[in-house]
Amino acid sequence: MSGVLVTGLGLVTAAGPDADSTWAAVLAGRSAARPDPTLALAGLPVTLSCRVEGADELPVRPRGVRHLDPAARMALTAVGEALDRAKLDPAEWDGSRVAVVTGSSMGGEQTRQTAAERFASGGASSVSAYFLTGFLPNMVCATIALHLGVTGPTLPVMTACAAGSSALGAARQLLTSGQCDIAVVCGVDASVLPLYVAGFAQLGALSDRRSCPFDADRDGFVIGEGAGALVLERAEHAAARSAPRLASFVGYGTSTDAHHLVAPHPEARVAERAVRAALAEAGAAPGDVDHINAHGTSTPRGDAMEATLFARVFPHRPPVTSAKGALGHTLGAAGAIEAALTVLALRDDVVPPTAGLTAPDPALDIDAVAGTARQQPTSLALSTSFGFGGHNSVILLAPA
Repeated sequence: MSGVLVTGLGLVTAAGPDADSTWAAVLAGRSAARPDPTLALAGLPVTLSCRVEGADELPVRPRGVRHLDPAARMALTAVGEALDRAKLDPAEWDGSRVAVVTGSSMGGEQTRQTAAERFASGGASSVSAYFLTGFLPNMVCATIALHLGVTGPTLPVMTACAAGSSALGAARQLLTSGQCDIAVVCGVDASVLPLYVAGFAQLGALSDRRSCPFDADRDGFVIGEGAGALVLERAEHAAARSAPRLASFVGYGTSTDAHHLVAPHPEARVAERAVRAALAEAGAAPGDVDHINAHGTSTPRGDAMEATLFARVFPHRPPVTSAKGALGHTLGAAGAIEAALTVLALRDDVVPPTAGLTAPDPALDIDAVAGTARQQPTSLALSTSFGFGGHNSVILLAPA
């Protein structure tokens, strides 16, 4: 099997419009959550969010994208940064040997909301001709391919909050099967909208105080948005062009709980299969893992499930972190954003702190990093993602 390398990455989050600003906030344990006037005006019980400020002003390349949904704009911005870091120019590649794989939970929801409001007030003729191309869940993937001249495989993945990680796994399979040499992967969601916040609030999933994964006082997540993009390449292709080598993508595992539409299985037995599948593909033992980037949503049941999983599979207690304390829960973007952060952690030999974590829950038998970043060399890092519907997705990364 051909090896797969990460050669580029880009980020757009509530903490900043690029990877450097986002990484600085995560390393500092600084939360990007803030009061959201739009949610307050809607009379919602939850008014905190991690919204990307100025999403409509992001410097998307190329020009001529005035009608794009914010999700597509964030995605193109993150992808542009990832390609720059990978030293790739789409004008120079063979587009038939490039894939685009995207992960999202919603699609272009701001476009859908605007169209619904116009239809209700002004009838069919008031709906923009750009409605469907902005809203349909496949259109972020199609837009990236169109702007980059990609004619190879394109695949939009929608496994809820596991989608970003699932997209990375699907891209890895396209590369190792020989169907492409380069895969541009992007997880994105821009759904900080009253309707969806109301839905999560009705489920009791949100906090209006703070996001504090693995804390004894946790009571839910703060909803966020953003995009994470990674460029993956077959190792031989990357070597031939002397590409940057940011990390090796050495293992992937996926499974489905078939337990409940929204609640994780409390014993995490099926999620464990995904972890062990990733380890097996990498030829690694549980004891080889020395850093875990957890899904860590700050919900009582979600964090407890993950802690149960980690304690059982990794009794040596590797340090655990969650970025959601800093960035909020970015839904379908989370897996890709957190994979990019894991790559940066490998680069800098550091495990970031979990923002908001001040009183670790004594019932959780894990070493959750709190307060300040922990310097340590890492030879194998695990990143976990879990989504509504029982979707489990796990990736393993190693230094390149």
